[in-house]
Amino acid sequence: MIPLDSAALGRRAEAMLEELAAISADPDRLVRLFLTPEHRRAGDLVAQWMREAGLEVSEDALGTLRGRMGQGPRLLLGSHIETVIDAGKYDGPLGVVAAILAVDTLLRAGAKPPAIELLAFGDEEGSRFPSTLSTSAAVAGAFDRKQLELKDAAGVSYAEALGAYGKNPDEIARAEIPRGEAAAYVEVHIEQGPVLESKSQPLGVVTAIVGQTRLVLNLTGEAGHAGTVPMNLRRDALAGAAEIALVAEKIAREGAGLVATVGMLEPYPGAMNIIPGRVRMSLDLRAAADEARRAAIRQFEEQARAIAKRRHLEIEIELIHELATTSCDAGLQDRLAAAIEATGRKPVRLASGAAHDGVMMAKLCPVAMLFVRCKGGVSHNPAEYASLEDMGLAIAALVRFIEKFEARP
Repeated sequence: MIPLDSAALGRRAEAMLEELAAISADPDRLVRLFLTPEHRRAGDLVAQWMREAGLEVSEDALGTLRGRMGQGPRLLLGSHIETVIDAGKYDGPLGVVAAILAVDTLLRAGAKPPAIELLAFGDEEGSRFPSTLSTSAAVAGAFDRKQLELKDAAGVSYAEALGAYGKNPDEIARAEIPRGEAAAYVEVHIEQGPVLESKSQPLGVVTAIVGQTRLVLNLTGEAGHAGTVPMNLRRDALAGAAEIALVAEKIAREGAGLVATVGMLEPYPGAMNIIPGRVRMSLDLRAAADEARRAAIRQFEEQARAIAKRRHLEIEIELIHELATTSCDAGLQDRLAAAIEATGRKPVRLASGAAHDGVMMAKLCPVAMLFVRCKGGVSHNPAEYASLEDMGLAIAALVRFIEKFEARP
């Protein structure tokens, strides 16, 4: 094994992340959306780093930066470089920077790593278009061309944005990696949660990326004067929505490994002195086990309809998104755990409550994720933070993993 200075690796990672974070559409906050000029500048910087690390760099039809070395089935490493609006600097870019530094460390030490391809994706967050994971889907051969018709808030279509970025949508199929050429996909990412911090451990091994179900509910009652309609004669859509939101919370609290969020609640007409006649609301429910998630959704829908009936409300429930649980490869989990132990730390096994590019990459090859402790579990927030020490340990663990990696048939 080559000697490693994890402290130096952490300092290098932080400097690179600072440089990337300076590329923003807003001088007062980090905003770097998919297929924008800022995405272009970030991609050019990442391409420069890949070349300096000794990789052969290309870019596919969806703007994914790809750095390759070696022949034969390759180990795929990476994450995404676009951000949410008002982002922190670690979510996504850390995985790209960690992969670059791991390869750079190995090659500078004269090691002979396996065939590798680094991937810097976009559209993981879905912050610009109502889509997500489309660039990794293309690499996995699962891109849905209907996404090209989607439009952003300014009315620009996905296809038009690609054209402005200098890309040809007709070449998207060329982004696919043939199944036999992908040995595994491994991603380093901040945890985005508090588990590692609560256990006082810097690194974790992801067991699964949880499944998700998203619903939109429309409740219709009757608007009326806030002072003249007696309480027992009201058909208050907002009161019904509030009761339904509490049902979602109760189901999640009583279930094992469930989380439920009502993140959108829109009453109409929205005046202080009018009983809300209509409400549009959302439900995001996640679980590490698909059957538990499906059972919870059935229970929620049954109780929501019962509440609506009792309150004399009409109810419509629309499924707008469903994502099955993605299990991480058991063998890769064990090898990542051994790599963490090689740094002198104890690996923690935990599920990821957020989706990642690994969801799509699992359609192509075995996947695994290495989680890094983040302060307070805060993410998608300028306060997002991972320490230099923890980042350095993560890169060191990734180096140890690569050193031992052998492609399986």
